[in-house]
Amino acid sequence: MAIGRRQFISAIGAAAAAWPLGARAQQLRRIGILMNTDATDKLHQSYLQSFVGSLSNFGWIEAQNLRIDLRWTGGDADRSRTAASEVLQLSPDVILSSSTRNLSSLLKQGPTTPIVFIQVSDPVAQGFVSNLAHPGGNITGFAAFEASMGGKWIDLLRQMAPRLKRVALVFNPEASPQSKLFLASLEAAAPSFGLEVAAAHLQDDADIESALAALSRQGDTGLVFPADSFMEARSKLIVETVARHRLPAIYVEGNYLEDGGLMSYNQNFDDQFRQAASYVDRILRGAKPGDLPIQLPTKFKLVINLTAAKALGLTVPPSLLALADDVIE
Repeated sequence: MAIGRRQFISAIGAAAAAWPLGARAQQLRRIGILMNTDATDKLHQSYLQSFVGSLSNFGWIEAQNLRIDLRWTGGDADRSRTAASEVLQLSPDVILSSSTRNLSSLLKQGPTTPIVFIQVSDPVAQGFVSNLAHPGGNITGFAAFEASMGGKWIDLLRQMAPRLKRVALVFNPEASPQSKLFLASLEAAAPSFGLEVAAAHLQDDADIESALAALSRQGDTGLVFPADSFMEARSKLIVETVARHRLPAIYVEGNYLEDGGLMSYNQNFDDQFRQAASYVDRILRGAKPGDLPIQLPTKFKLVINLTAAKALGLTVPPSLLALADDVIE
């Protein structure tokens, strides 16, 4: 049964108080969770509820045999480091970690605690593991996009805006270090589309306006927004600024479409959070994380916002509409 955010957090906080110390020590297993957004993010709240609900299907029930120590890091480097330290000090049996930044914060502290990661792009290319089938060590999980996805993003964006001459990958290098891999992928794919590729680095809020204004002055420029916790925390501001400068953009995260973005192409993260519960269950029952193969995404979703397209003077081709899993009118 779905639960609201307040009830969910209250249940976590009340779990410890509800059980005597001896009973907790004997019966409760402990899970640490690092979420990459703020607690107000409705989309990631739904992912979290899917994870907790799936755990209950395996027999892990909060306040009965399970305690969850939850931290929201808001895409902030300092919060991520602090949260990683706090969770590790609680000695959980396993940690669920979303995003590259949170995983990096955990691994820099050299933990032996089992970790199941999610929303981490190309973990081999980033050096987290050497092998997907046999990751070894104390981490496993569910990979996000592979670096080669750059060509797919260009293809979809070019179909939407065929007059494009260049594409810019917009990201915060600290919040999204994996984006350098996507940039290389875009650069490899762009010549076949006759496009130039640029990178726009956003370090703070002021960069959003200045960088997007500069790109709009170049004309016929499209934007690609990869997974980036810095920008996801500012999705509404980014979508509004992109629209004001009349720039066609494709987003990796679906929450940008809720704020009026043009199009998104992403994987089914809700499904992966549900799958992550199965790995956590197996680890709690004795499996070694290094023996569990890292899973690649298999389900992707294309969403097109017809209202945003009309505002930009774009006519969505029927062939692209036929590919869409969801259309916003």
